[in-house]
Amino acid sequence: MKKIIVIAGPTASGKTSLAVALAKQLDCPIISADSRQFYKELSIGTAKPTQEEMDDIPHFFIDSHSVQQPLSAGQYEKQAFAKVEELFKSHNTIIVVGGSGMFINALIYGTDQLPHDPKVRSFWNKEFEQRGIEFIQEKLKAVDSAYYEEVDINNPVRLIRALEIFEITGQPYSILRKQNRKVPRYPTQYFVIDYPREELYERINQRVDIMMKNGLLEEVRSNIKYRDLQPLNTVGYKEIFEYLNYNISLEKAVELIKQNTRRYAKRQLTWFRKEENVHWLTPTSQKEMLESILLTVK
Repeated sequence: MKKIIVIAGPTASGKTSLAVALAKQLDCPIISADSRQFYKELSIGTAKPTQEEMDDIPHFFIDSHSVQQPLSAGQYEKQAFAKVEELFKSHNTIIVVGGSGMFINALIYGTDQLPHDPKVRSFWNKEFEQRGIEFIQEKLKAVDSAYYEEVDINNPVRLIRALEIFEITGQPYSILRKQNRKVPRYPTQYFVIDYPREELYERINQRVDIMMKNGLLEEVRSNIKYRDLQPLNTVGYKEIFEYLNYNISLEKAVELIKQNTRRYAKRQLTWFRKEENVHWLTPTSQKEMLESILLTVK
């Protein structure tokens, strides 16, 4: 039987290494559902796995696109689903790994079939261009506080989509999304790594320090020409741009990266807790998590 195993969790929870260990046990490929690891220009700030970390396991949607052509959830759905269909010709199991719940769901369930209206979307795009992202954030918070608490509030595409749906239907996207819940395209088992908050936050702080040591500042500086593109308006990049603009000190930028990453991790967990039929993994040792997964999927 063909099946998909999802390994998800907040940033810095060890998803990649666990997925690789599982793939070695099951002799199967990995599809990334991380919304920033697609981009070949971004590596350090996205904690992209190295060739050594991938350990000869075939990975897809790593370094697959350019920031000059950002990948939407809808585009990812089509491309990743085609890859799943191709891989299932030679494998019975595929592992999907990532912390981007929207991209995971786009592949597993398909993107939503809620209405679109080009005029409404154009209106909100203009509002965003003229008034900025904080205005859009506040508008969404006013009409759909539940979705505001879990969405990436620095992603204007997702904010505007939710406002578009609300204006067309008069109902919050957070409610309509639940009403339009789909069944998985393939049998799917969904695992989420769940660290205690303080331990997770410490892992995040350590990861940011390692990123800086590994050259995050130089990576951001090398991508400064792309600074207005959505993939660069994300945690780890926008704060360094503020430093390069002489608005804040480097020490403050690092402090903000840690703070904003912790906030992002909280939003990720909020998303995953609303998923149905999720197996929550207690992060003891990788060996024990692996054994727990194998007992469940076999």
